[in-house]
Amino acid sequence: MMKTLLRSLTTAAMLSMAPVHLGAQGYPNQVINVVMPLAAGDAADIACRAMAEELSKLLKVPVIVVNKPGAGGTLGTDSAVKAKKDGYTILLTNNAALIYNRILTPESVQYDPFKDLTPLGLATRFPLLLMVRPDAPYKTFNELVEFSKKNPGKVRVGTVGAGSVGHFTLEIINSLTGAGLIMVPFKGASPGVTALLGGHVEGGLLALGTLVSHMKSGAMKGILATNKIPEYPEIPILTQIGYRQNLFGVWLAFFAPSGVPAEITKTLVPAIEKAVMEPAVVSKLAGLGMIQDYVPPEKLFTEIREEHRTVEEIAKKAGLVK
Repeated sequence: MMKTLLRSLTTAAMLSMAPVHLGAQGYPNQVINVVMPLAAGDAADIACRAMAEELSKLLKVPVIVVNKPGAGGTLGTDSAVKAKKDGYTILLTNNAALIYNRILTPESVQYDPFKDLTPLGLATRFPLLLMVRPDAPYKTFNELVEFSKKNPGKVRVGTVGAGSVGHFTLEIINSLTGAGLIMVPFKGASPGVTALLGGHVEGGLLALGTLVSHMKSGAMKGILATNKIPEYPEIPILTQIGYRQNLFGVWLAFFAPSGVPAEITKTLVPAIEKAVMEPAVVSKLAGLGMIQDYVPPEKLFTEIREEHRTVEEIAKKAGLVK
């Protein structure tokens, strides 16, 4: 009897422990780190933290943002590429780190985004706006193009620097329109805004978040956007005014290291989509000039390939690379 009782108790104990053991093997069951390859406190970091908080609620584990800035986002991106393929290190990075730096300074980029990363979804877009002063002799984008063609070299447009997304956006505009706009690089958005307000340049191609207050005050006017902006429906994108393609702007997307098991991505992808489009996140980031625009993995890779092809063509045409 005693042996039978002990055997029964042992079996009961093992059965009661089984669900706990099996549950502990499920993903996720520990902290998930999100590598943010840009500095703490900037717009991308704010977006990352807002979405990480939602992911934590959905996945029921802590989701921690780990800032690893440097080299235009390539240092942090590279660290995520080399992380364990267990789903506990994921990446939120920008198109500069995946496309622009890789084309302009290939020696500084050791990874291939098409081979070394598993896409989980595009999350956030930062629209760029082509801005002019309200007293400019052109009131629309098409009028600016015509003015610039008739007055070569007279329309200078500030960006945040050579090789930036804004620089390439301007090159694409010139390629599509023949406008011949002159790029003037600045060390950041604020000097570019100051130069435009002071009349030292005729235009600025800068991120929406840095321009909202000046638009509201009437000191600047947006005549073209890289993405449709719900708060400013009157500002057109290129295809609305007769051109064959739109501009790219700046975006952030989630990735995992290549080789992460499919059962992990099946958990992460729907959670990321929900976190990206959570109304509270959408509202918070909209106030900072960001647009939440979830794009699923397969469409994200298509977008990256198209942007890479276009930017590479423009870079060669502009003499930025051989």
